[in-house]
Amino acid sequence: MSEDQKRILEQQLWNIANTLRGKMNADEFRDYILGFIFYKYLSEKMDLFANEILKQDKIKFREITSKTANGSEFIDAIREEALEKLGYFLKPEELFSEVAKRGMGDNEDVDKFDETKTNFILEDLQKILINIQLSTMGTDSEEDFDNLFEDMDLNSTKLGKTADARNLIIAKVLTHLDKIDFKLNHTELDVLGDAYEYLIGQFASGAGKKAGEFYTPQEVSKILAKIVTTGKHKLKSVYDPTCGSGSLLLRVAREVKEVNTFYGQEMNRTTYNLARMNMILHGVHYRKFDIKQEDTLEHPQHIDQQFEAIVANPPFSAQWSANPLFTSDDRFSQYGKLAPGSKADYAFVQHMIHHLADNGTMAIVLPHGVLFRGGAELHIRKYLIENKNFLDAVIGLPANIFYGTSIPTCILVFKKCRENPDDVMFIDASNDFDKVKTQNILRPEHIDKIVETYRNRTVIEKYSHCASLQEIADNEYNLNIPRYVDTFEEEEEIDIYAVMKEIKTLEAKRSDLDKQIDVYFKELGLIF
Repeated sequence: MSEDQKRILEQQLWNIANTLRGKMNADEFRDYILGFIFYKYLSEKMDLFANEILKQDKIKFREITSKTANGSEFIDAIREEALEKLGYFLKPEELFSEVAKRGMGDNEDVDKFDETKTNFILEDLQKILINIQLSTMGTDSEEDFDNLFEDMDLNSTKLGKTADARNLIIAKVLTHLDKIDFKLNHTELDVLGDAYEYLIGQFASGAGKKAGEFYTPQEVSKILAKIVTTGKHKLKSVYDPTCGSGSLLLRVAREVKEVNTFYGQEMNRTTYNLARMNMILHGVHYRKFDIKQEDTLEHPQHIDQQFEAIVANPPFSAQWSANPLFTSDDRFSQYGKLAPGSKADYAFVQHMIHHLADNGTMAIVLPHGVLFRGGAELHIRKYLIENKNFLDAVIGLPANIFYGTSIPTCILVFKKCRENPDDVMFIDASNDFDKVKTQNILRPEHIDKIVETYRNRTVIEKYSHCASLQEIADNEYNLNIPRYVDTFEEEEEIDIYAVMKEIKTLEAKRSDLDKQIDVYFKELGLIF
């Protein structure tokens, strides 16, 4: 599929999404459209899987009915295989395309829907979404499919005041979606995955402050992913303690040939559902991801595990309990101090370092305050550098590249076994960006420059610097980037005498013009 074709597909999906919008805000109609796309994916995956099994019997899955000879035996056999391989099961009549056809009724034109010609499908559709979850009960995939569609209330008045109005809008959406080929039989393409990521990004751009709860801009994700996969072709594990929609985890997978297992934790229930959908929709087998829903700092779910790659874009300067009981928690006890309750940034750092394998790399996005704030944060910062020597790099990013906040941010990179233990790499990429409308964005050349500078530890004037540990100590463990990367541009000297001469010349010219204007005014009988 060409880039142009991909863009057309993305625009088609965005147009369909907007038919649902009505009076809903971005995060509300997001849950519906992404849920319907996910349902379509599960259906098409089920259909392809079942047809492969039925190939030797020369029958199509969607053709099996109660009247089909040996139909129940076929269904039972396929259910057993599907639950093992796919993790869920759908009956032929529950497939997306079958429901869409029933909803369309006698309408012939998808763009000219007549309400009187549609069939009522809301109750059936709600049951099907519940049945997908119920099909996994008692199986290994039960947790991964548990309440996945709970945010899709088809009886919500936000979809329409009456049941018929809601039925009409949903029938339209399903019919439009049914016309789109996601090319799931082309295993080398991830058309649907790319489109899903595009939609998540579009919703994030319209979600204001809420965007940060579930989305990291793709340009930043690429930098984090490329950094933590440096020198590696396969990863045993990747972990994101604040995984949002899971996009950052999936981005890491694109940088290597294989990731054995994905781990994540997300506090927001709706976003947690989105992350699980995103994983499955990108073809990650249910046994290869373990995403939990809980507050990462207060109730960690993977506490005894270590990971080869860790990435995170946690909420900036969030509040947390900083409960004194945490001073005996293995994640925090060795530091002697907890991050302040009003700013959990270093609590996330400590949590991630606890989970970092000896051969691993972690990269975390944080506000600039973590570089220079005093008190407990200075104490933790100093311990990480002086006692542990885990800090590998500090990368300054441009302002206004995250949705919902315009503040400049930085990436901190940590390793337990550093290849360059005598210095820390500082990169000031704050001035390398393009402005698009109200948002600053990083182009591929900006991303490549950051990553290559980090990997090669290249010193570039006014851009990067390798600071010795002594230099950092001399700066009292203040990591503010301008202390290490001098970006000062000397202004051109001004010849004051030349400027004064120019002013006198201009004054003389103005005097001459005043005289000419005075002549013209007198000729017109006016007083200047």
